[in-house]
Amino acid sequence: MAHETDEAVARGAALVLNAVSIGVVIHWMLVVGIGVRVINKRPQPGVALAWLFLVALVPYAGALIYLLIGERRIDPAREREMITLHRGYRRLFGPEKVHGPVEGEAIHEDPTTRRLDALGGNLAGSHAVGGNAYQLFDNTETVLHRIASEVDAAKTSVVMVFYIWGEGGAADAVTEAIVRAAKRGVSCRLLIDALGARPWWRSRVPSRLRAAGVEVRAALPAGLIRSFVGRTDLRLHRKIVVIDGTIAWTGSMNMVDPRYFKTDAGVGEWIDAMVRLEGPAVAPLAATAIADWRLETGEPVVKLVQSAGLHLNAPVGTVDMQVIPSGPGISGDGLLQMMIALIDSARERLVLTTPYFVPDVSLLRALARATGRGVEVGIVVPERVDSVLARYAARSYYDDLLGSGIAVHLYRGGLLHTKSITIDRARAMFGTANFDMRSLWLNYEVTLFVYDAGFAGELADLQDSYIRDSDRLDPERWARRRPSERFTENAARLISPLL
Repeated sequence: MAHETDEAVARGAALVLNAVSIGVVIHWMLVVGIGVRVINKRPQPGVALAWLFLVALVPYAGALIYLLIGERRIDPAREREMITLHRGYRRLFGPEKVHGPVEGEAIHEDPTTRRLDALGGNLAGSHAVGGNAYQLFDNTETVLHRIASEVDAAKTSVVMVFYIWGEGGAADAVTEAIVRAAKRGVSCRLLIDALGARPWWRSRVPSRLRAAGVEVRAALPAGLIRSFVGRTDLRLHRKIVVIDGTIAWTGSMNMVDPRYFKTDAGVGEWIDAMVRLEGPAVAPLAATAIADWRLETGEPVVKLVQSAGLHLNAPVGTVDMQVIPSGPGISGDGLLQMMIALIDSARERLVLTTPYFVPDVSLLRALARATGRGVEVGIVVPERVDSVLARYAARSYYDDLLGSGIAVHLYRGGLLHTKSITIDRARAMFGTANFDMRSLWLNYEVTLFVYDAGFAGELADLQDSYIRDSDRLDPERWARRRPSERFTENAARLISPLL
């Protein structure tokens, strides 16, 4: 009897051993197979090594994660439509449309501005347009009430695209204004990200808006079935408001009142800035929003253009602006190249603000080059952010920044969410894109490059107000932090290419 028991145990052990051996073989086959795929996809070396490390270290789960989010896979039908729309965008905002019919005619006299304009036109299909007027706002409550009042004054159309929409406070005033506009016959379209605004989508507000006649759609819905045809973590991170085709808003602010948004996150209120525009720059912002709507609904472009009142607006000011939409399937690395070119144009002072600082290595080197040629470079980031992984990954870059002579300012007045760069108080970048991998490679963003000393100076003054409410990071004190913190930061940095 004991002999039979021993044989049964031996057979069971052999079966387990065989199963383990088969599992190990399958795992390494997956590692090799995904390794070959990663090599053929030719991502950046840091990204490739991070994925190979994850797939090898975490059996099966690492391979599954890679297959779900390891590549910038887009639904083939969606990608074809995006290509078609982008060709139309290039035709609409090509140099012959915005600069005039004469070969070589340009609205810019500054050679640096001309180079940036050409770069954005060639890579993103959008040239700078002159004759714009702007108002820069840094008070969210003021922005929300101003948008609500302009929606109340709308005569033909309201188009909005947002990553997050939240209930409470002054954000509800905008919702009520949209309801009133729809009831009086104004065409109202809201496109809100499916994941970013998930709590809002579960509320009663979308149903109430639809009942009033507002067209409300979720952008980039996620799900298991959709994951087989495209990545489900590609997000619509834009913030655009267009009213009657003549007024536009964009910037870092989601459609939320910070007094009611993520109040339990322990980071304070979110600090944002928005710009209100009139003039020719409204059209490319409107076209970006309409293209996003078309991708989700399939509505005919002609109908959308007519109902939104899209047209090439007449000049109303003197400011030159370039609207750069970006994201997978649209512009490749166009936004990255524009950022690098902007940084490389600095001669005296460069200030950058961002909530999440997980840069591409080429951006890090561009900042180091700036200090190397004598530019005063300062970076303003929040002291606390709502993502533990992003916080530690960002901290891992502080040694590099401090070692290059870059001033790091830790904003203590809340979660600084403004995304901006100013160059010599002459040029600026302002919009929805963070200084991180996700904004550069995975999110659909929209960014303004502004070639105007008035705007750049006003934005630089706002950045300086952030610096006054910050603590400058002391290199000697930073060097004395605990080894455990260094290890956590470096571990987060190791997987930062996957963020």
